[in-house]
Amino acid sequence: MSISNPKKWLSTRPILFFSFIMLLKSYLAWMVIFEDGFSWTTILKEIPFVLIVFCLIEYFASKRKLVYYTIANLLMTLILFAVIMYYKYYGVIVTYLALEQVNQVTAVKNSVFSLMDPYYLLIFTDIIIMAFLLFRPKKAITWKKESSRKESKRLVTALFGISIALCLFNILPNRASMNEIIKAEQMGILNYEAYMIFSNKDIEFIDPNHITQEKINTVKKIEQPAAPQLWKTASGKNVIIIQMESFQNFLVNLNIDGKEITPNINKLVNENYYFKHFYQQVGQGNTSDAEFVVNTSFYIPPRGAATMVYADKELPSLPKLLKANGYDTTTFHSNVVEFWNRGELYKALGFDRYYDEKFFGKEDTVFFGASDDQLYKKTAEELDRMSQNGKPFYSHVISMTAHHPYTIPEDKYKMTLPERYENTFVGDYIRAQNYADYALGNFIADLKERGIWDDSLILLYGDHLGLPIYSLDRDDKELMAEIYGHEYSYTDMINIPLVVASTGVTEGKVFDQLGGQIDILPTIANMLGISLDDHIHFGQDLFNQSYNVLPQRYYLPTGSFLSSKELFMSGSGYEDGKHYSLAGDGLKEQEATEDEYQRALELLNLSDSYVSQLPSWKTK
Repeated sequence: MSISNPKKWLSTRPILFFSFIMLLKSYLAWMVIFEDGFSWTTILKEIPFVLIVFCLIEYFASKRKLVYYTIANLLMTLILFAVIMYYKYYGVIVTYLALEQVNQVTAVKNSVFSLMDPYYLLIFTDIIIMAFLLFRPKKAITWKKESSRKESKRLVTALFGISIALCLFNILPNRASMNEIIKAEQMGILNYEAYMIFSNKDIEFIDPNHITQEKINTVKKIEQPAAPQLWKTASGKNVIIIQMESFQNFLVNLNIDGKEITPNINKLVNENYYFKHFYQQVGQGNTSDAEFVVNTSFYIPPRGAATMVYADKELPSLPKLLKANGYDTTTFHSNVVEFWNRGELYKALGFDRYYDEKFFGKEDTVFFGASDDQLYKKTAEELDRMSQNGKPFYSHVISMTAHHPYTIPEDKYKMTLPERYENTFVGDYIRAQNYADYALGNFIADLKERGIWDDSLILLYGDHLGLPIYSLDRDDKELMAEIYGHEYSYTDMINIPLVVASTGVTEGKVFDQLGGQIDILPTIANMLGISLDDHIHFGQDLFNQSYNVLPQRYYLPTGSFLSSKELFMSGSGYEDGKHYSLAGDGLKEQEATEDEYQRALELLNLSDSYVSQLPSWKTK
């Protein structure tokens, strides 16, 4: 057949037709994900993998060849679509390991749909057309006949060998890259996905007998003070931790056109201890990861959510620590306990009891659980009952209504947004957080009226970011720039507040000390006067340390960390990494050092090694 008729020539050779289709889909994925977008080198990174698959079809499919091409096309399309959607929320390249999240995705489908720009669906255009052809049998039969011809075995073999060589050329030199985004860009998306399947080797763990608190403190450069500040100042008090859903630090003392967005949290901040340089340390498990990190002072696992990877471990934890000191320990979350495998996590953490949907009911639900109004009302009643038992309690309270995509019911609106914020993602977020603040204010008032507030040490923090940079459109970015006074940055994105309140102890004071969620356990232990000498932890007491290094995972590339001066985001390694000011005003001169980079990686390895080798509570 003459190549003078390229349309006919392409349609009769499915290996070329479907390769061209996959090239167009790769173009779409690269334009969404990678900063430099699509280039001619993308062809050499994506098409060889596609050709390997199609060559195998040419080798082994003697019948129904078109069906196999269509199935392969669909599977690779779904991979690219999943990569796009996952990147829009997490800012990372999804791998097969995230398949354990599938049951969670159905629960947050509104969040998934909110991330979808209509043009993403163009990736399925060819599949829709092919489905349409099925209803036109004559066209389908003609195409099937035309495409059934066998390609030259010699040509297919040569093409297969060249494609294998190109895939290996793309993969092998780039395996050591720290930054997962850069690694996927260097390898090609489909090559990266294949590499992650076959490279899932076990981590080389450190002998747990060699992991001591002294070793950890040395890596972190912690020097224990002779007389710690605030030691035992909250001894014997109840402990209440309030985890605010998606609450970022910029909301604190924010006014928009003269309207105070979070008046109750502002009052709490201005009358108590407030850490403004405090950061999330969560991963794939988001809210549940925050629960894990705060209650253990361990880092999240390198792959997967902590609730999936570590929930069977005998975890040293805050609930166990406080229980050993006479506390009753509980956790409150209005969703079902099976969500994110929390039931297993709570057993591993050693909570005496948990309260979930069965306790809060389905009255006044928002998204997938009772509203914050119901959460706080019923929690306050239960805390009041617990306070009558004659011993202190520790309660972890997880708010949820201000959940992505923040489209709360109109009956929850407590403010009117300026016109420019209406029908925007940022506007929905601010309105949802305004409601969350309103419900929190009622909870605080209730606790004070019941006499619980004055007898308690209260910590409030955000669980994770609410506005991913990768999810914002142009209007949203302009609104964030208006709020911050500079372009919304990575340091802004992961910055959450921490407030510590204890009647008779705290006062209105702002701390510049760098901190993260991993530091909450040792900070509480210090204020309660509980020794951690025999309790492995990776955080530090925020009131008695002036220096900190905070390794980051998942939302930022592996190897990224915060130091007291800046956020470092890894590249292939340290040398090509980027340095961002903690003030959020963009790139700056190098201040985070390679020594800090190496120590951040060492801390992650120590934590992974220690937790992974803990015994299972299930074997008892």
